[in-house]
Amino acid sequence: MKKNKILIPFLVIMILFMTGCTKQLKDADGKVVQNKETGQTLPSNILCAPTDEDNLELYRKNREELIEKYDKQLEDGDISKKEYEKKIKNITDVDNIVPCKKFSITSGGYEGIWTTIFVKPLSWLLVQVGKFLGNYALAIIFVTLLIRLALYPVTIKTARQSESLQKAKPELDKLEKKYANKTDQESMNRKAQEMMMIYNKYKINPLSGCLFSFLQIPLFFAFYEALGRLPILFEDKFLTLEMAVAPIKGMGFYLILPFLVLLVTYFSFKMNQGAGLGTDQAKQMKTMMYVMMGMIFIMSFSMSTAIIFYWITNSGFTIIQNIIAKRSK
Repeated sequence: MKKNKILIPFLVIMILFMTGCTKQLKDADGKVVQNKETGQTLPSNILCAPTDEDNLELYRKNREELIEKYDKQLEDGDISKKEYEKKIKNITDVDNIVPCKKFSITSGGYEGIWTTIFVKPLSWLLVQVGKFLGNYALAIIFVTLLIRLALYPVTIKTARQSESLQKAKPELDKLEKKYANKTDQESMNRKAQEMMMIYNKYKINPLSGCLFSFLQIPLFFAFYEALGRLPILFEDKFLTLEMAVAPIKGMGFYLILPFLVLLVTYFSFKMNQGAGLGTDQAKQMKTMMYVMMGMIFIMSFSMSTAIIFYWITNSGFTIIQNIIAKRSK
C-alpha cells in the first residue's frame, strides 16, 4: 500500500512531464541550429515568434532547407505523401506564429496537459510582467519572487520543519545508535514508535517536505521550459548581460554568474543538510550534496543567463526564507 502511495504521484508527474518539452531546432543534416553570436541553441517548438532579425532569418532559412530536403525525398519515393505532409506541418514557421507581445494562454492550440496547465500560463505571466516593467529579463526575477511569495505559507512551514529536525537530531542520533545492531521486527517496531514520539515532541510532520517538493518540481521544469520557448526573453538585457548568452560564450563579466550559482546552491543545500538523518545517512547526504553542487556549477557555464537569473533568484529566496524560519524558532 505504501509503495502504491509513492508510485501513483510519481506516474502522474511523469505523464505530465512527457506531454511537452523544449525541442531543439535541427537543420537538414540533423545538426542543432545555433545563433553563432550568442551561442543560444534555438528551440523548434517556440511559443511565439522572435523579434530579433538574426533569429528570424535562422528560422526562415532552416524552413527553406527542410522543405527542399523533404521535396527531394518525396520525389525520390523515400517518403509517402502522408509522411511528407506530416513533416512539412512540423517545420517551425515563424511567419505564422503569434508575436510574443500578443501571446496568450490559448496561442498555438492545445499541446497536452503539461504545457496547457503549467508552461503556457507561466509564459503568459512572464510576457505580461515584461511588458509592464519594460524589461523581460527583469520579469524573470519578478515572477520568480511573485510565485515564491504566493507559496510562502506552504514553504515557510517546510523550512520550520527543517529547523525542528535539526533540534531533534541529537535524540534521533541516539536512537540510531540504540538500535544500530538490532534488525529483528520487534526492535524495528519499537524504533519506529520511539521515533514517532520524538517527532511528536518537536511537532514534526515527516510528510511536510513532500508537499513543497510536489509544488516546487513542476514549477522548476515549467520555468525551465518557458524560458527556453519564449524568444522574447532571450532578446533582452539586464545590467548589460544578454539573456541568451551562456557564461562560456560571453566570458568576461559573465563568468561571475556560475560562481554566484555555486554560492547560493551551497547555502541553500547547507541549511537542509542531514536534517533528521542518522550519522551514516548524513554523510551520504553530504557527499551527494557536493556531487550535485559540482554538477550544477559545471552545467551553469553552458546555461543561458536567463536560466541562471531564475536559479539565483529562487535559491536566494530559499536562503532568506530559511533564515527567517531559524530566527522565528
